[in-house]
Amino acid sequence: MEMVKAYIGTGSNVGDRFGNLQEALLRLAALPGTRVLEASPVYMTEPVGEEEQERFFNGVVLIETTLEAEELRRRTKAIEQELGRPERYRRWSPRVIDLDILLYGDRVIESGTLHVPHPELHRRKFVLVPLLDIADPVHPSLQKTMLELLPRSADPSVPVRLKQRLRLP
Repeated sequence: MEMVKAYIGTGSNVGDRFGNLQEALLRLAALPGTRVLEASPVYMTEPVGEEEQERFFNGVVLIETTLEAEELRRRTKAIEQELGRPERYRRWSPRVIDLDILLYGDRVIESGTLHVPHPELHRRKFVLVPLLDIADPVHPSLQKTMLELLPRSADPSVPVRLKQRLRLP
């Protein structure tokens, strides 16, 4: 089976935010046919949408996996639920953990349950900044690198890099 590099956006703004990101990283590493290659620094960011909530801790994890994209999505949703995120939730509501497949190789995937590249990837500094800490991949739909997309983002937020680092398994 082919190994594919995938970038997973991580976020938490409920409870032990850093601990939630660390636990999600360990669970991603435990997925079958998957290994974590790198984890970005963690950033504190303002919430999007519903603004009366705690700030988020965000990061990006680079994995290599044999899981197909839909199976990876199913497994990341299972990790979210195991860590306490309800199956159904309001958009932009507070969350214990959020795991989004940002990129899956150089593939463009449009299905009823999965959109890769993530539709908001190029618009969100809380994803672009940590992603650029570990790589500068080309957005497969826009044919621009993340470094080219960052200054084009209308996102006014300023992600604040934390001193704490996630521990790779």
